[in-house]
Parts: sequence; C-alpha cells; structure tokens
Amino acid sequence: MVGAMSGPPKLSDEARAAALVKAAEARRFRAELKQRLKMGSITFREMLDEAESNELIARTKVLAVLESLPGVGKVKARRTMEEIGIADNRRIRGLGNTQREKLLASFG
Repeated sequence: MVGAMSGPPKLSDEARAAALVKAAEARRFRAELKQRLKMGSITFREMLDEAESNELIARTKVLAVLESLPGVGKVKARRTMEEIGIADNRRIRGLGNTQREKLLASFG
C-alpha cells in the first residue's frame, strides 16, 4: 500500500534499553538547564551561546526555555513568540538570526 506509515524501527532489546537511558539523560539535562535559567545561574544569552556547541540545548524547545526564565510565564512566552513569528514547536537550533536577536531584546 503506497503512502502507508510504517511503525517505529525494530530495535534489539539492548538498543531499546540504550535509547531509553539516553532519552532519560536528555530529559534530566533539560530539566537542569531550565532550573539553572529559573535560578538565574545562567542567562538567556549564555544559554543561546552554549547551544552552538551543545546538541541537547540546541534540541530544546524555545517555549520551554522562555517559560523557565524568571518573571516569564506561559502567557508572556507564547505572546512574545507569536509577536516575533516563532512557532510553538520551534527548537533553539531552528531560530533564525532575526528571531534570536528579537528574543534577546525581549529577554536577554
């Protein structure tokens, strides 16, 4: 049948276990990143700079990062992203230079 979606790739038990461990580590890292932002131990600008060389930060959703900033809630984060023209599901890596500069102007 043409156009039918195939299921997820078939992985061995070992490969599946390794993938689960890797995913858990990524979630833990992102939670720590958001906590560091919330506590002010890393700035938004520093986080963006670090994303250049850190794959886990680059894959983090912009909305989750903005919501973690002190004084920024869900409404302000979504409203700002909408004004700038950033989709809700955009990741840090996917930001254009103009979008990045506008976010830094708003939250940097």
